[in-house]
Amino acid sequence: MSWLPAIFLISTFNPDAGIALFCLTLNTKSPAMKNLILLIFFYGTLSAQTPSCCSAPMTEQNRMLAMNSDFLKSHLPPTPFFLQNSQGNMVSFKTPDGKTGRAYYVKSDQPTDNVLFVFQEWWGVNDYIKQVADKYKEELGNVNICAIDLYDGKIATTPEEAQKYMSELKDDRANAIIQGAIEYVGSKAKIATIGWCMGGGWSLQAALIAGKKTVGCVVYYGMPEKNIERLKTLNSDVIGFFGTQDKFINPEVVKAFEKDMNKAGKKLTVHNYDAVHAFANPSNPRFNKEYAEDAHAKALAYLKAKFK
Repeated sequence: MSWLPAIFLISTFNPDAGIALFCLTLNTKSPAMKNLILLIFFYGTLSAQTPSCCSAPMTEQNRMLAMNSDFLKSHLPPTPFFLQNSQGNMVSFKTPDGKTGRAYYVKSDQPTDNVLFVFQEWWGVNDYIKQVADKYKEELGNVNICAIDLYDGKIATTPEEAQKYMSELKDDRANAIIQGAIEYVGSKAKIATIGWCMGGGWSLQAALIAGKKTVGCVVYYGMPEKNIERLKTLNSDVIGFFGTQDKFINPEVVKAFEKDMNKAGKKLTVHNYDAVHAFANPSNPRFNKEYAEDAHAKALAYLKAKFK
């Protein structure tokens, strides 16, 4: 009966596998065959529990990406920038985990239920992100802009700091912050989301979390959602901007995202540029002004249509 502890261990990972294994061993007389069955189930269960970069939860995917040495090297320190005459203010709100969330909030000049959630790159809600929020307020007009702080006030100024903050972010906390922001903007809010790099992935996650309140989603070179059943719950289409020279959110990842969205019955519009990762970030020394302006024009037209 020495195989019983192994069955118990496997059952803690996968109850169905444990039941199947128990039935098989009961009907197997040979000790050698029982050991073989145990080995097959044990290694199969462990491999099923080991997440790949694109099947793990969002923060685990981002953690693995952040700890990639090539990913770190691809991000040079951001060019220093200090925003003057900002139009918004930092606000705080309660989150479901009993803590407090933060966001840079820019109010529309006229009362409106339209809200754009802006998601940071791995640097945090720095002055570049605040400038983007201010710009979208001017360009969209009838929209409140909410740049959500997933780092709880921390801002990275070096790739090493950004790596640390991105790898430390947990799904539970990020989801709680987003849920708190959704409550903060009100029950009648019509929400669109936009984000870059790490924030591109969270733009899509926020669109999923916001459910029926979601009216649009913009993703700049962010990690896609791989769970097709989750993608089926999207309440809007998605527009995405990607670099064909991106070694991380690479063309293969983008093609897989297109296939998954198609299987989920959701519309995804992809715009590819002959550019590297983070090509649209002006703080990136590899910033491509031409491509960034083209992508911005397309994103702006998309958002204006969603907020009509």
